[in-house]
Parts: sequence; structure tokens; C-alpha cells
Amino acid sequence: MPRLNIVDPATATGRAKEIFDGPLKAMQLNIFKGIANSPASLDFYLNASGALKEGVLTDAEREAFQLAVSEANGCEYCLAAHTFIGKNDGLTEEQTVEARRGQITGDPKLGAITKFAVALHEKRGYVGDDDLAAFKGAGYDDAAVVEAIATYALITFTTFFNPVHLTLSYLPAYL
Repeated sequence: MPRLNIVDPATATGRAKEIFDGPLKAMQLNIFKGIANSPASLDFYLNASGALKEGVLTDAEREAFQLAVSEANGCEYCLAAHTFIGKNDGLTEEQTVEARRGQITGDPKLGAITKFAVALHEKRGYVGDDDLAAFKGAGYDDAAVVEAIATYALITFTTFFNPVHLTLSYLPAYL
């Protein structure tokens, strides 16, 4: 059961209505209906997501990264969503499972980005020189490092939002 209000796009007002009638017109997912309690937070999420899509990381790389962090944070909603999105962005079923473990094999770049995600999470940003060298050694540059950190911030928002918003018993119906 949701613990926060679900904003109905049909009755939303103000900025929430503008967002539901505009950028979210074709994608009115339940997560957005919960975040819409704060239109500023919904704007934050949409703007950050949009900006990162224009960066150096590919969609598949971002999804693998987000799967690793979603697993680390234990967010079932995010795991389901990013597994689905990841498959649409080119990840195989096996890669989505491996990403959750932080150990993608068979693709050095995807393997490196999931390991870097786990290192960022476990070390709370205080990654070692060896973590950074392994990530860069797989072909990533400084822009990718910064985008990985920004992606971490964004996925942390949703992996923390969902359990605050939903009781676990409601989660399957919410997806």
C-alpha cells in the first residue's frame, strides 16, 4: 500500500499537471505519480535523467550501473524497472542478473562499470586508486567517472524513495 499520496494525472494541478500533460504524457508510471507530490523533485528526476542520456555513458552502461546499485540498496521496484529497461537498451537477461551481482562477464566495459558502481556504493565515494584505474583501464574517461557519480545520485534517489513510499506488500501491485 502506498504511504504517500498518489497524484492522479487527470486531477493534478499546477506544475504536476504541466509535467503529466507534457514530458510524462505517454509514460505516467506509478513512481512518477508518487514523486509528483513534489513537482520540484519530479522536475529534478526528469531533468537529471534527460541530461545523463546526453552524456558519454550508453543507455546499457547506465542501466547496468543502476542495476548494481538497485541491488545494493535492495529496491525491488528499481530492480524490476531497470531489468526491463536494460533489456530494451541491449542488455541480455544474463547481463541483467550479473549486473545485480556487480560482476558482468564477457563484456569488459560493462563489467568495469558494474564493479565501479559497487565500489562507489561500498566505499561511499571513497574509491581507491585501483578502483579508478580499473574503471579507466576499461576505456572510460573522466567524463564517464563524473557521470557514474551523477547516475549513482539519481538511482539512490529512487531506491530510497520507493521503500519510503510503498509498503513491501504493495510493491508487486505497484509495478
